[in-house]
Amino acid sequence: MWQLLTSTTKKIIVRRFDRESIPGFVNLATYLQPDFVELLLVSGVAQRIPFTEIKSVAFVKDFDAPRGQPEAKSFQSRPKIEGLWVRMRFRDGELTEGLLANNLAQTDTQGFQVTPPNSSGNVQRLFVPRVALEEMVVLAVVGGKSSRMKPKETQEQIGLFSDAG
Repeated sequence: MWQLLTSTTKKIIVRRFDRESIPGFVNLATYLQPDFVELLLVSGVAQRIPFTEIKSVAFVKDFDAPRGQPEAKSFQSRPKIEGLWVRMRFRDGELTEGLLANNLAQTDTQGFQVTPPNSSGNVQRLFVPRVALEEMVVLAVVGGKSSRMKPKETQEQIGLFSDAG
């Protein structure tokens, strides 16, 4: 099951509905199973946590987040990154915003990969199981240049200095 920690192994913190956070490591290729998340605890013990118990899986830079300012739950202004700006309501009533990829082929059957409002903070990415959500609302579609924009029509310039006979 678990081999040596490799570059595909990422640090995570599993937030559970009972408010207990569990730090560990996951292999990106195998951590999502049909009914659970498989992780390696910091102590070296492999553990399986059912999706029904998980609120979110946070991919983090460090297990010990800097004390002081908590992670942002919403965007202060319109996001700059392309995607679907969503508001998620968890089963316990907590609201959190994030960005989903604007590509349905990247959607997992078990849940959603979400970019948090402050992706330069300790939490770089979230996995949110479908069963953890009561509601997900798309607030806006954020994108680059719109493909619907038509080019401006150019008018022919009048000839001021034309050769008039």
